[in-house]
Amino acid sequence: MYTDKYPTGYTGCMTELEKGPMGRRRGRGARERILSASQQLFRDQGINRTGMDQLCAVAQVSKRTAYQHFASKDELVAEYLRRFDPDVMPGVFDRTDLTPRERLIAVFDMPASTPLCPYIAAAVELHDPQHPASQYARDYKTEIAARLTETAREAGATNPEQLGEQLALLLDGASARTRVLNSGSFPTAAAIAAVLIDNAIPSPAPGQPSDHGGTTSRTSD
Repeated sequence: MYTDKYPTGYTGCMTELEKGPMGRRRGRGARERILSASQQLFRDQGINRTGMDQLCAVAQVSKRTAYQHFASKDELVAEYLRRFDPDVMPGVFDRTDLTPRERLIAVFDMPASTPLCPYIAAAVELHDPQHPASQYARDYKTEIAARLTETAREAGATNPEQLGEQLALLLDGASARTRVLNSGSFPTAAAIAAVLIDNAIPSPAPGQPSDHGGTTSRTSD
């Protein structure tokens, strides 16, 4: 666990305005600046290599202010992860213009420049399953699999739990491979996902509604 916490016994009250380390007056936007700085530094150089002194300098706040908003660096790292996707990919799973099958494929619609999943990166770097950020990353990954499973069930998968786990594993594998090879792996992952999905979803009987909202036609004798 991180040890750079605010000194024990501190009882000061947070003020609305305070001078930062550069002598500038800062207001209630300090929390957002701290989070913005954490997103930049944790992404570019890693969590463990980013100290609170450097983070405060980039955010232009004093350490006193930083620890008034976040009791410890542990808490800041967990909040840093929460800010990435607080509602678990609503831009995919909550779309009403796509069929369930199309939403499953859309999960893999990532730009080639997508960095390593921040949840995976944090869990690997922290080496502590009890760290608040590791726990949040685990909860997030569990929820991703749950939403994939829910969507697979809507799409008519025979075994939605299995398909959800398969797609979650494929998604994380594509993210890691993209980072290692420095090239996009998501298009290939999307093609694999399409095969998994088609194999998991029975073809509708003739005349029955399909996943695309239409009906299958009957063939004449």
